[in-house]
Amino acid sequence: MNEQENTQLVQQAYSSFQSGDIPAVLDTLSEDVEWVIFAVPGVPVGGTWDGREQVGGFFQTLSETQEARQFEPREFVAQGDKVVALGHYVWHVKSTGRRWESDFAHVFTVREGKVSRFQEYTDTAGLAEAYREG
Repeated sequence: MNEQENTQLVQQAYSSFQSGDIPAVLDTLSEDVEWVIFAVPGVPVGGTWDGREQVGGFFQTLSETQEARQFEPREFVAQGDKVVALGHYVWHVKSTGRRWESDFAHVFTVREGKVSRFQEYTDTAGLAEAYREG
């Protein structure tokens, strides 16, 4: 696939996520996908998930613990097998009632027409604070 097709694949995944169609998101992933979110103590959605089934578990945990109030990928940069999405989101943490927001960078690696790796870069200090009890 070329850079434009890789970008379209990533945009399709975002569109499916925003409409709540997680099976369609999972369908854009390779069977052996590696999904990486920085682990933050006390935050259940951090860590590394290997394979579609584990990534499905990530999305399940995400929906149980947070609610997206705004999710806006704004710019896409593609080079070779990488697509970087830059954007902004606002989340509501269900257990604390707190809100957190951040700009983000998502780095996707595309192999043979599927996302084979994902890594998120975001404000982990803000995320930790939103989950802090008390």
